[in-house]
Order: sequence, then C-alpha cells, then structure tokens
Amino acid sequence: MKNIPNIFTLLNLFFGCLAIVFTLQNGFMVTADTEGVQWLDLHEKIWMASLFIGIAAVVDFLDGFLARAMNAVSPLGKQLDSLADVVSFGVAPGMILYQFLRLSIAKESGGMDASIVWLMPAFILPCAAAWRLGRFNLDDSQSHSFKGMPVPAVGIFFASLPLIYWNVNQQWVNDLLLNKWFLYALIAVFSWLMVSTLPLLALKFKDFSVKNNLPKYLLLLFGLLFVVFFRWAGIPMAIVAYVVLSLVFPPRQ
Repeated sequence: MKNIPNIFTLLNLFFGCLAIVFTLQNGFMVTADTEGVQWLDLHEKIWMASLFIGIAAVVDFLDGFLARAMNAVSPLGKQLDSLADVVSFGVAPGMILYQFLRLSIAKESGGMDASIVWLMPAFILPCAAAWRLGRFNLDDSQSHSFKGMPVPAVGIFFASLPLIYWNVNQQWVNDLLLNKWFLYALIAVFSWLMVSTLPLLALKFKDFSVKNNLPKYLLLLFGLLFVVFFRWAGIPMAIVAYVVLSLVFPPRQ
C-alpha cells in the first residue's frame, strides 16, 4: 500500500514520456502558391504533448496528496518525484520549445539550412529544471514556500503555448509565438526563475482563513477568471500572476 503514491509518481513519468513522443511526431507537406513557387507548410501536432503534460501535472498533485493521506512519505518517493518532474516538466517542455524554435527559424530565409545552434537554447530549460529539483531535494526548508520557481509551474506555462498557437485565432499571437527572440527571452527568464532563490508561494494551506491565505485565494480567483475569459491564453497569465503575487506578498521561509 505504501508504494501506491510511488506508482502515481511513475505515471507522471510515463505521461511525460508520451508528451515527448507527441512533440516529435511532426510532419510536413509541400505545396505551391499561385506563382508555382514551392514552399513548406509544416503541419504540427505538438498540442497533443500539452495534454499529456497536463495529465502529468494532475498525477503529480495526486501522488503527493496520496503520500500524505496514507502516511507514506519516503525518501525514495521524494527522489522519484523529482526524477519524474525533470522529464514531464523539464525535458518535455524543452522539446516543445525546440519544435517552436524550429518552426520559427524554418520560416526565415534560408531557415531550412540554419545551424542547430539556434535550437540548442531550448535545452537550457530542462538543465535549469534539473538544477532546481536537485537543490530542492537537499533543502528541507521549502515545505511552506519555495526558493525559485517550482518546475511543474514552468512546465505548465510552456505546455500552454501549443494550445494557444493552435486554438487562438489571432495572427499577432501566432507571430509572437514563432518569434525566436521572444522564445529565447522566455527561456532566459524562466530558467533564471528556477535556479534563483526568489521566495515564491506554495499552494499549501495550514488553515483556510482569508487572513493567512489571501495571496493564495487571489491566485485561485485570478486563475479562474483568466481561464474563463481568455481560455488557453489564461494559463500563462495565471502563472505570471503567481510570480507577481509572490513578489507582492513575499512568503515567509
């Protein structure tokens, strides 16, 4: 019975692996415009990876909940959780970024022959995630707040990008998501947030009073409103709100 939470942790890893598979299942077709000029129309299914990262996030929550409910918290469970999180919320989002950068550069003149060096910054994100989780495993002071941005939050942020790209019918949004400089900026900011020691909120409740949990209730309210009014675009907005509220209401270590 005590291994049930660990089984859920491995399910987190399983769904993270599926997310990577769907990220890599891309295709293409060659068409021609009115002048007979050949061009490449990339037909991607990366958004399927987002769904599996979302499922991994749900399972990640359940394994911790079950471990506490069953009094089955263990050093092995803690290590397995971090190993699974590196894959599901580090490597899988890194692969999504790799594909977005590939799409961005492919649209440029001579982009199909561009060096892989332009795509390699995508892998900074999983490296930062591994650093963050390794440090977390050695630090016992992060039970009620975090030092640096939690890796699952970063993973969910980047998992939302394909859903936004393929479901939000706004050309300026699509252009922004296929701008390599914008993607590089996101990689730099969120990698820094993970490896930093910035105090950030943990969504754990000692009690349910408004006084002691005001920023958490505000985050839940804002998150709900963002998703209701902006749908998929509300997910990254909620993640940004999480960082802002942590800065406005700095948690106590």
